Amino acid sequence: MIRKLLLSALSTIAAWGSLYAQDVPGAVIFHIYSSHTSFPDSGRMHGHLYDSVLYTTAEHYNDSTVLIIAPKNLDAKKKVDMVFWFHGWRNNVDTAAAFYELTKQFIESKRNAVLVLAEAARNSPDSYGGKLERPGDFKALVADVMKGLTDKGLVSKGCQPGHILLGGHSGAYEVMAMIIKNGGMPIDEAMLFDSLYGKTEIFMDWIKADKSHRFIHLYTDHGGTLEESKHMNQLLDSAGIKYFMVEEKDLKPEMYDSYPLIYVHTLKQHNDIVNQDNFRLMLENTPFLKPLM
Repeated sequence: MIRKLLLSALSTIAAWGSLYAQDVPGAVIFHIYSSHTSFPDSGRMHGHLYDSVLYTTAEHYNDSTVLIIAPKNLDAKKKVDMVFWFHGWRNNVDTAAAFYELTKQFIESKRNAVLVLAEAARNSPDSYGGKLERPGDFKALVADVMKGLTDKGLVSKGCQPGHILLGGHSGAYEVMAMIIKNGGMPIDEAMLFDSLYGKTEIFMDWIKADKSHRFIHLYTDHGGTLEESKHMNQLLDSAGIKYFMVEEKDLKPEMYDSYPLIYVHTLKQHNDIVNQDNFRLMLENTPFLKPLM
C-alpha cells in the first residue's frame, strides 16, 4: 500500500495543474485520443474514494489523452523505438511532462525514438491502471500511437514498433507491471523512479524470462519504496540473479550501460529524483535506443 507520505511529497505538483507540455526546441509535441488508455474503465465507474474524498469519474477517470513527443529529425522507416512514461499520483500527462522536464530530457538525450505519455488516473491519488491492466490493451494502444505518428508523417507507412521501454514515477509501478504481464508486447526495459511499492513478483518473473531485460530502480529512503526494494534484493539473491547497487553520488553514466539490473540509492527526496537529468542519462545509456544521426 502506498504510504500517505506520497500526498505531501506530491503537493508541489498541484501548483502546476494549469500547465501543459512545454515546448522544447527540436521537439514535435502533439496529443491523440485512444480508447485503449487506462480510462474510462468499469473499475472506476463510481469514482475512487481515498481518505474520505471521492475522486469522481467525470473529473478524474474519463480522460483518454495520449501525449506524444518526437525529435524533429526522427528517422523511422521500418521500425520506431518507443519509451512509454506513466505518471504517479495527483498528476496528468501534461503536468508530468512539464514538472519533471521529461520533454527536455528526452530531446536532449538525442535518441532516435518517441516518448509517449498515456493518461492514467488524472490528478488523483490512485495507482490503478484501468484498461491497461487487461490482456492486450497495451498492444492496441501501441497501434493507436503508430497511427498517430503515421498521420503526422513522422514515420513511414508500414513502420512497425521496435524496442519498447517503460518508465514511471511513484504510483506508476502498477500499470507498468501489468503491461509487462498482460500488455501483449515485448518490453525490453523498465525504469522505476521510486516506484517499487509492489507487483514485485511480476518484475521478478519478467527478469527471469530473458537475460536481456533491463531493470533500473532509483529509490529514496523516505518515499515508501525502501523496504520493498530490500525485499526484491532478497528475491534476486535467492534466485542467484546478479545485480548492481550504487549510491547516486558514486554513479557514473556508463554504469547504466554496464549492468542490466541496477539499484541506485539516492539521498534526494521522492519528488526530486526524476529531474537532475536522471531520465536523460538512462536513455543515453540504454542499448535499446540508437542516437539520432
